[in-house]
Amino acid sequence: MTFEGAQKREDTKPGWIIGWLPTRAGFFPKISTRLSRYDILGGWRVRWGFRRMDYQVSPGLYGVGKPDADSPVLVTANYKLSFDSLRKHLEGINAWIIVLDTKGVNVWCSAGKGTFGTEELIGRIKSLNLSSLVRHRTVILPQLAAPGVAAHVVTRATGFKVLYGPVRAVDLPLYLKNGCQADQGMRTVTFTFAERLAVVPVEVMLSWKIALAALVYHLLVQYFSGHLSSWSTVTQFLPYLGAILIGSALIPMLLPWIPGPSLAWKGWLVGIIAALAFSGVNGYPWPVNTAYLLVLPAISAFLAFNFTGCTTYTSLSGVKKEMRIALPLIIVSATLGIIVRFLCIWRTPWQVL
Repeated sequence: MTFEGAQKREDTKPGWIIGWLPTRAGFFPKISTRLSRYDILGGWRVRWGFRRMDYQVSPGLYGVGKPDADSPVLVTANYKLSFDSLRKHLEGINAWIIVLDTKGVNVWCSAGKGTFGTEELIGRIKSLNLSSLVRHRTVILPQLAAPGVAAHVVTRATGFKVLYGPVRAVDLPLYLKNGCQADQGMRTVTFTFAERLAVVPVEVMLSWKIALAALVYHLLVQYFSGHLSSWSTVTQFLPYLGAILIGSALIPMLLPWIPGPSLAWKGWLVGIIAALAFSGVNGYPWPVNTAYLLVLPAISAFLAFNFTGCTTYTSLSGVKKEMRIALPLIIVSATLGIIVRFLCIWRTPWQVL
């Protein structure tokens, strides 16, 4: 970019761009390492699932501090939450940041999808003319990007060696200080209670489709049983809300302590325990409780299975295997439960207020 072009973009640049860096390859944005209140609010917004796929930064080259030809080159995704996590830990460091076009998806997921991939990295290095910008021939990628990038292919195509940095951006300053050497702690992928809790809001918000389907089913049951306008329309929807919260919130929080390797199994197990407890106290006829025992755990199992993309507990092959086995069982269980529940409506002795 020319200096004139940089000046034209000055009025439209986001607040985290605080200037322009002149180089032999043109002018590149200089970014702040401090998150503004808008950055923090934006992060909270996407964690609750609002416009997650729109939370992006433009792919390209950025700089922090006063980077020069010897400064390290870090690579990240154009999901702004990933971008912000990186830059806020680079206070006092001079570095270049290459932002790949991952379609607004975080590093780990985009590596699995292939958007944080070999061809994208090669194309970005070439289009930025990186070899004329820095004297060294090394780019540093997040460790979680490794599944999507063939390092030897990148080196053969661009001449740049690929190093995999630490799992967490917070460890980058020490990693760079140690000459790009990572200790065991930097390589260890954790999934602590706090880390699991951080993904609960978005999981809860993304369950709205299941909640809507459950509400439609519940209203139909109430309508055909003649109780749509009664207070039971509200109270009898609570078990479905409970199943949704079990699958989208309780399972993530209690993940390591629930037995079994399968997320769908974990969701079903906790769901069936809760459904049995509910059946033991509600006083409904056994056919109606049978319907609950078929539907409620199926909801919990499906939502827990949906959590697969957030966890380190399941491999890609494990996910595929679980899809082949669990999804058909979930569908069959829910379908049978719905059939049984409507049969209860048509048999007067089984009707429930």
